[in-house]
Formats: sequence, C-alpha cells, structure tokens
Amino acid sequence: MNRQLMSWYSPSLHKNMEVAVYGHYGFGLLMIPTAASDYLEYERHGLIESIRPFIESGKVKVFCIGSINDESWLNPHMHGYDKATRHQQFNEYVIKEVCPFIKESTSPTTPIIASGASFGALHAANLFFKYPDYINGLLALSGCYDLTAYTQGYFDDNVYFNSPIHYLPNLKAEWHLNLYRESRNIHLVSGAGAYEDPDSARHLSAILTSKNVPHELDIWGADMPHEWWVWHRMLPYYLETRF
Repeated sequence: MNRQLMSWYSPSLHKNMEVAVYGHYGFGLLMIPTAASDYLEYERHGLIESIRPFIESGKVKVFCIGSINDESWLNPHMHGYDKATRHQQFNEYVIKEVCPFIKESTSPTTPIIASGASFGALHAANLFFKYPDYINGLLALSGCYDLTAYTQGYFDDNVYFNSPIHYLPNLKAEWHLNLYRESRNIHLVSGAGAYEDPDSARHLSAILTSKNVPHELDIWGADMPHEWWVWHRMLPYYLETRF
C-alpha cells in the first residue's frame, strides 16, 4: 500500500499541518479524526489497515488530516467566541488548502467524500453540508450532529452555522439543496450500543427527509458500541457495498 506523509504551513491556521495519504488512485476519501487527535489516528487504530484492499485495488485514495479541536471546541481555557473563530479557520483550511491538494493529487474531476467517526463525523457532515460544491458526499460514522454537545453551553452564530442540526432545518437555498440531492452519497451510520447516539443520526435523517434529500440512515444493533472495532466493520462494509 502506497503511503505518503505530507505537510505544509497553513495560511488559514498559521501553523504547520500534516496529511497522511494512502493509495494511488480512486475517489478521494477525506478523513477527519475523532476528538483532539492527529492525522495518523486512523492508521494507529487499524482503520486504514481494515480498508487496505480498497486502497490497493485503486477504488479509493485516502487523505487523513489532523484536527484542531484542542485549539477550539475542546479547549477549556478559551472563550466560546474564540473557539468558534478558530474552528472557522479550520473550515477554511480544509476548503482552501486540503481540497485543492486532493484534486492535485488525483484529478480535477475526482469526487471527494468526507468521512470520520465520532466528533470527526460531525466535522465531516458540517463540511459537506456547508460546502457541497467542494465536498461531494458524506460517510459519517457514530456522529452527534449537534455542536452544542461540545460547546459547554456557548451558542452564537458561528456555533449555529457549524451545527447541522441547527442550520439545516432553516436552509432554503435550492442551490445547496440540489447539490445534496445530486450527491446520492449521504450515509449516516451509527451503532445502538454503549455510548452511541443513534437518535442524533435519526434527527439529522428526519431533517434531510423533510428537504427531499436522498440519503441512507443505517442504525446497527445494540451490540455495536462506540468503539474502534465497530468502525473497523462499518467503513469496509460501506466502501465495498456503496461506492
């Protein structure tokens, strides 16, 4: 399996950011880590190894980036406004820097599917719903799509516009909605076991249904907790059967 570790100084974030790239060909799978972890998290926890056959066959090329959650939502020493401002800089980093990098590493027509588990699923969903002209689909695993679950009671416009469960019900822009409808690759997956929040996926699904946006809601059983071994099953299954 081809593996490359890249980095550059991000003008959006004013710091060096790393990217791990796996594979040669295929659609671009942009993976955002959980919580406050880094660009090698999915490799360390075996998730990359679990999808090795799809990488080596050229079905998918994987791009794993780092998070800045410890500089925003998960930093207990920052004011809510500063957290929100820092997170918006992260959005700009992904759209203005990472997406062009993926296109340059593949081709201008390569679709980009955002994915992640846990907090990474929220970020992946938010990136897709905010920027459907850059991100072409979503594969979200075990996410909570209400950002206020992480903001310790803080709420402002920046929180609202980065929390899909808040802004999507009021979205009336047909341009955005039509891009969602054209995607045909919106997958909300959750277990129903310990520490999972399947109701959050159901809530987001209900909003999408109300907007006539085709998508898939897939709630796995009560024996599927919020654990890495579950994501080891989910991600390969979806790459094999949906892409």
